[in-house]
Amino acid sequence: MDSENNRLIEEAKKAALSVLLYNADGPFEGLPRTAGFGYPEPYTRDLMFSILGVAVSGNEKLIKSTRKVLEILAQNQSPKGHISSLVHEVDNRGASDTTPLFLLGVSVFRRIVGEPLFLEQAVKKSLTWMEYQSPSDEYLVAQLPTSDWRDEQWVIGYGLFVNTLVFSFLMLLGCRKRASKLFKEIRFLNLDKNKELRGDHEGLIWENPPYYSLWRYKVFRSDRFDLLGNSLAILSGIASLKRAEAIIEWIEKWCQKQKNEGKQTSDLPPNFFPFIEPGDPDWHSRYRKFNMPGEYHNGGIWPFICSIYICSLVAAHKYDLAEMKLVSLTYLVKKSKDRKLSFGFNEWLRPKDGLPCGQDWQSWSAALYLYAAKCVQERKTPFFDGIREEVAKRFQYEG
Repeated sequence: MDSENNRLIEEAKKAALSVLLYNADGPFEGLPRTAGFGYPEPYTRDLMFSILGVAVSGNEKLIKSTRKVLEILAQNQSPKGHISSLVHEVDNRGASDTTPLFLLGVSVFRRIVGEPLFLEQAVKKSLTWMEYQSPSDEYLVAQLPTSDWRDEQWVIGYGLFVNTLVFSFLMLLGCRKRASKLFKEIRFLNLDKNKELRGDHEGLIWENPPYYSLWRYKVFRSDRFDLLGNSLAILSGIASLKRAEAIIEWIEKWCQKQKNEGKQTSDLPPNFFPFIEPGDPDWHSRYRKFNMPGEYHNGGIWPFICSIYICSLVAAHKYDLAEMKLVSLTYLVKKSKDRKLSFGFNEWLRPKDGLPCGQDWQSWSAALYLYAAKCVQERKTPFFDGIREEVAKRFQYEG
């Protein structure tokens, strides 16, 4: 990497830390805000993802703020162990990803502060909640539409993203027996002799193309590509190195094709593709307002997800490609709605023209940038290296 790009990355890291420090004191009970100017509320999922950036920053103010967030989430936990969608609102519930993100966040935070039993009772309650999220009473957990971070997009049944979170926290918490069962279920390929899906078992793996399904339930599944879920599958070791390489190659070829056709300006992948078009079986009328093709959850470029993709490149030993993508992301996070900002760390951008369309100074955009930069510069993925090492030793890959 040349000196100019290194200089720009260091500037971006300083700017990201400034964003997180600015956002650390919000108007709701002194909890962090989700974005510097647009989202004053403390959204649980955003702040839980941001823990990865806080961890590598080593900043004591951010660590103290994160402790407060986790403790209030534990106080507002439902009697059955569910975690609220807004940190400060006990009755704001119904999300499928907040409880697994809480468990992942606590697991990481315990390692930051060296407190292996931090919030132990709350963790036990949330683990019990998660066991009851499987309709088959086995290991894959299910969700209702619009209940994960994509609150304007349908993911139904066994979603990839949520199950990669579950696998990750199970490994970090030492729940290896349950993790191994979930690992096998995610990777189960259930085809009959005519290579048609059977409904007696569910799995999220494809035979071809190489990526994991967005969701699956009985004989139904989505063939759309979920960048966040697949990146987490690589990062956590669910995907073997061979499959990880195939997924990455598939992503890069698709993005290059989009660029060649003038449909994409950045070499960073959208969060979701192929885009859902009006008239497609999975199109919903509400998408016309919030989720047009190539926008928001239907194919926007989300910096926090691109950061996790970059981390997955490091996990797959694609170090040169990871460096290239980090440089591209650095130029991307400079873009902002407010032109006075040197770095916007915007929420999401349109692939066709790179226009920032979300809120500036988004906490998880800044935090995950810090985490991605750390991974690229050290060629390690803190907290996930150990998961992959253990998976390689204990679990059996079949492809």
